[in-house]
Amino acid sequence: MYMRLRPLAVANLLYGSRAGSSSRRFLINTRRSYSARAPDNKRGEIDISAYPPERIRNFSIIAHIDHGKSTLADRLLEHTGVISKSGKNKQVLDKLKVERERGITVKAQSASMFYEHKGERYLMNLIDTPGHVDFSYEVSRSLAACQGTILLVDAAQGIQAQTVANFYLAFGEGLEVIPMLNKVDLPTAEPERAAQQIESAFEIEADRILHISAKTGLGVDQVLPAVIEKAPPPLGSVDKPFKALLFDTWYDTYVGVVCLMAIKDGSVKRGDRIVSSHSGTKYEVAEVGIMHPEQTPTTLLQVGQVGYIVCNMKSIAEAHVGDTFYKDRHPVEPLPGFVPAKSMVFAGVFPIDAGEFDSLNESIQKLTLNDSSVSVHKETSAALGQGWRLGFLGTLHMDVFRQRLEEEYDANVLITSPTVPYQIKYTDGITKFIQTPADFPDANIMQDFVESTMEPYVSATILFPEKYLGNMLELCTTHRGEIQNHTYIDETRVMLKCLLPMAEIVTDFYDKLKSKSQGFASFDYEEAGYRASDLVKMEVLLNGEAVDALAAVMHKSMVVTVGRDIAKRLKDVIRRQLFDIIIQTAANGKIVARETVKQLRKNVTAKCYGGDITRKMKLLNRQKEGKKRMKKIGKVELPQEAFLSIMTKSQN
Repeated sequence: MYMRLRPLAVANLLYGSRAGSSSRRFLINTRRSYSARAPDNKRGEIDISAYPPERIRNFSIIAHIDHGKSTLADRLLEHTGVISKSGKNKQVLDKLKVERERGITVKAQSASMFYEHKGERYLMNLIDTPGHVDFSYEVSRSLAACQGTILLVDAAQGIQAQTVANFYLAFGEGLEVIPMLNKVDLPTAEPERAAQQIESAFEIEADRILHISAKTGLGVDQVLPAVIEKAPPPLGSVDKPFKALLFDTWYDTYVGVVCLMAIKDGSVKRGDRIVSSHSGTKYEVAEVGIMHPEQTPTTLLQVGQVGYIVCNMKSIAEAHVGDTFYKDRHPVEPLPGFVPAKSMVFAGVFPIDAGEFDSLNESIQKLTLNDSSVSVHKETSAALGQGWRLGFLGTLHMDVFRQRLEEEYDANVLITSPTVPYQIKYTDGITKFIQTPADFPDANIMQDFVESTMEPYVSATILFPEKYLGNMLELCTTHRGEIQNHTYIDETRVMLKCLLPMAEIVTDFYDKLKSKSQGFASFDYEEAGYRASDLVKMEVLLNGEAVDALAAVMHKSMVVTVGRDIAKRLKDVIRRQLFDIIIQTAANGKIVARETVKQLRKNVTAKCYGGDITRKMKLLNRQKEGKKRMKKIGKVELPQEAFLSIMTKSQN
């Protein structure tokens, strides 16, 4: 008698019970070889109870984008035997498809390593963080689970804008910063100059800086000993009641929500009942473990360790990043948690097919569980139907979110032009936040009841070689920027600080920055509050009817230029109908620009070979009357290309 097994059951027999428990979040190349540690019991669990806080180091790697964070993480995993040196190890911790395609880290990932130093075995918990400014919230959450951090600087490029931002982020958290120069083997590397920049910018002595090459492995054997000797061990006691900080989550198709926690006090094991301080909901722990680099079950998690907990949390809404968990009947004082991310860019997300609304809603919920910095609010558009208004930390953040929706959940979405939140101050003293152009007051209300309009500004830091100083000053002033100061960090590099409207940098500012500096400039910014500005709402009218999805809020000085550009581009993408389509852009009750898409006409006089002219005029007038009636009842259908055309800035 034969028994048929399903593919998942066969995989479980061959590879263990975790064969089917991979989330769509983990898109790992299955041919990569891992050197997994042997389990300590029949359940396949590793016993890590022998590691007290004194022999635990929690550290992260922070740097500017493309300075070698992920490559260094690969070498450390190889050096400690977590992954095999024979495999093709490139960006092992970059598990998302979008990360591998773009070559950047967008999601902080953790990995635990076992390392022996001076006869003692240590548990090293590494967190690889993103380097782009749009993902700084990932960095701040990761630093909350660490006591030390490696500040990695490219020896060829030197200090960049995000290097400065990440250093002060770690400095503000009170972490021990361990500076290292990477890529010292490159022909263009200038380690002495880069070390001098670090010393002058951060007041770190040059002799404390390690010189390594993550690609070749040069000096990598000195990294972990430096972390052990310089980074302090985590605080806490195993004898105190269990207390843990939830700092990351993701959704697993088979077990539900998986929580990544930093254990502050006590210990937790399978079978314990834990409680959420945020909601008071009780959960039974089904599995605990560490990322090694994949989910590896352990007998327990105790004070100082960083690991995942599966606790039968089925609903996505139950997980709150920054929440404190404790054991049932042993309440503790909740940890401070995290300051919620402040969305800087808003965009509408709508399904291409209205029938996919429910599935897209579920996909957005699962993705925001893994990216808590995205804010979600439902929105309805007369042109696009039901959708959502999502808040992001930047335009790259928005683009990555869209790509993850399409690749991980097979969603077909339309994203409207990015906007920033504005403030409207009325004459009666009420201040209102505006997140969508549809909520912006009309011209009559603006004239009679609005005292002032304000837009968000950012404090921008731009680092570039000295010869591009003129181009950078021109770029900032043409984008309504206010130059504050510029300083020389060494003989050849300049750091420029200026105030810029947030609306100016969400479009093509970064592209122009790279173009005018031939790719050498780096850019970082932080919120600088709201300032008064002359704002107007520009509407797009098709045959006299406003299309709310194409409306935009902008500075008054840009209305004419942008209005003419939008009208011309819409004329190119809107298909001809049996009646004229009049495209208009209007602001403050005045028409700014107009274009006409000519009607399709039948040659009604083709059969008239002769006769009086009145015969032809009669046919033409009859056609004209028919076109008028058709225009009254006909509706203009906007193709998707029309919205994409508006979102893409004119190359001119």
